[in-house]
Amino acid sequence: MPQDSPPPHDMAARHDPIYETLHASDDFAELRRRYRGFAIPATVGFLAWFLLYVVLSNWATGFMSHRLFGNINVALVFGLLQFLTTFGIAYLYSRYSIAKLDPLSEKLEARFEKERSRG
Repeated sequence: MPQDSPPPHDMAARHDPIYETLHASDDFAELRRRYRGFAIPATVGFLAWFLLYVVLSNWATGFMSHRLFGNINVALVFGLLQFLTTFGIAYLYSRYSIAKLDPLSEKLEARFEKERSRG
């Protein structure tokens, strides 16, 4: 089944002058900067938090096995907080993306469509 244009993941599409122009634009550089400005600190922070949990579980067993109430100990609370942190980061990223990334990506998409319609 022939196609009029190659799929976006096709190697030929990656060398399209439109993509190269957009990639070289200030808007694209700003989009990448904003994305990295959130993704890198969030990833490092979460990994540090997770590593703390693992280290404490391994070398601070007395602290982690301390019962808070009933059968609930510090380790269980820390483990559940890992889930809460994951959902919290996802929520914050969603809000950040809507506010900071989507406007730039929509601008780049409009520019792409405009360039594509010319060619």
